[in-house]
Amino acid sequence: MRRLLFLAFALVWAGASGLTAGEITPSTQQQTYSYLDAANQTPAGAFQPLAPEARPVRLPDVHTVPASWTDDPEEKTDYYTTEQLQQMTEAAAKKHAWRKGDFTITPYGFLWGNMVYETEQSFVGSYALYIRSAETAGNDNFVLDGRNTRLGIDVGGPRLWLFDCAQSGGKVELDFQGNFVTENKAGVLLRHAYWEVKNEDYRLLMGQTWDVISPLYPGTIMYSVYWAAGNIGYRRAQLRGERYLHFSPVSMITLQGSMNVDIVSDFTSTTDDIEGDHGGWPVLEGRAAWTLGNRGPGCLPMTVGTSAHIGNQDFDFGPTSPLPGEYVRPTWSVNADFQVPLTHRLGVQGEFFTGENLGAFLGGIAQGVDINTAVPIRSTGGWIELWFDWTPCWHTHSGFTIDDPFDADVTTASGRIYNSAYYANLVYDVTKQFQMGVEVSSWKTLYHDQAPGDSVRIEFMGKYGF
Repeated sequence: MRRLLFLAFALVWAGASGLTAGEITPSTQQQTYSYLDAANQTPAGAFQPLAPEARPVRLPDVHTVPASWTDDPEEKTDYYTTEQLQQMTEAAAKKHAWRKGDFTITPYGFLWGNMVYETEQSFVGSYALYIRSAETAGNDNFVLDGRNTRLGIDVGGPRLWLFDCAQSGGKVELDFQGNFVTENKAGVLLRHAYWEVKNEDYRLLMGQTWDVISPLYPGTIMYSVYWAAGNIGYRRAQLRGERYLHFSPVSMITLQGSMNVDIVSDFTSTTDDIEGDHGGWPVLEGRAAWTLGNRGPGCLPMTVGTSAHIGNQDFDFGPTSPLPGEYVRPTWSVNADFQVPLTHRLGVQGEFFTGENLGAFLGGIAQGVDINTAVPIRSTGGWIELWFDWTPCWHTHSGFTIDDPFDADVTTASGRIYNSAYYANLVYDVTKQFQMGVEVSSWKTLYHDQAPGDSVRIEFMGKYGF
């Protein structure tokens, strides 16, 4: 409880500091700042310069937004979200894009390798969700991996008269983390596959992409962005609508809502006799965010959001499971997020969540319901992070993240009841396309009736975008 009170106090303090700091946008830089790359860290299609979905990104002063992908004069700014950074990179490559009638197909990708040493083994290894118990996997571990490599295409379509001449388009993106058991036999993993129509006032999307809830991501170089350790939210199929209310140059409200497939938590690492099935209702997600402050070049607006989801999940416990039968269990969460640049080089961001049955959202340390009792596992947590730009080419993030399920809801011996990590990294922009970085994190995972896992993890990353 003291840990949770400390986290709540830290989040409140950070928000209060942002109110005194004034407005929000990141620093003026001479190099691209994109190791929170658009494909991994940002829900696609954010249309405003500081849409709540994405941490802002610094670009060189000499860059302007190509008119081919925005008609809004306010969008022509030196400050972009990571999604807009990807759009700008793709726009620059349009001369190499495939064209078919009114459609433009632009390929992109990241060649991404990472090397990891950890003093005790994590699950999965090449990235960490939690640390395994010292009783079962207490030895150190070395991993060298290239499965984070990512390929995708962006589709630009014609404007549609039925949607007030809004721009149409879509995205397909995949990586090679589909088979995380055997490193050199990568399996294709579908990340994004959707179509959309959007303009400066609204967006309509159908397909698979990021959740509406808890849209921010820590500035880590690790593939899993501290999922199951305090950062919730993942990708799923959905029908999504967004509305952008521009009340004034210093005040904007973003409203988002979606109907989502009710994915059931993955029990494959625990038992083969528990399965999930789709229920009769979708999972509903919603978010409201307020961007306060001037949104033009050189400004520092602050964004604060609140989000929630609610739904049901169907579980089928087979005859060899501890409690055979069919169960319908609720899943819900209430969340808060904030982004507050304090200066042009320094800022703070974070999220807070509480809810139950969050395994499918990578909360509850990736546990949805207790296997012995079929009771939903309640959990509370979040993360807070400070970022700083030492120079135009050197950047760092440091923070703390925690996921703390209710101990009474977890009854299995291997059930996880606490997971936290401290982390700090240093990233160097070799060029605007090539980045290298190192991150050190200290992890602790507690179990219901097993020895804890306690590990220091060192990761090196090299990423080349095209």
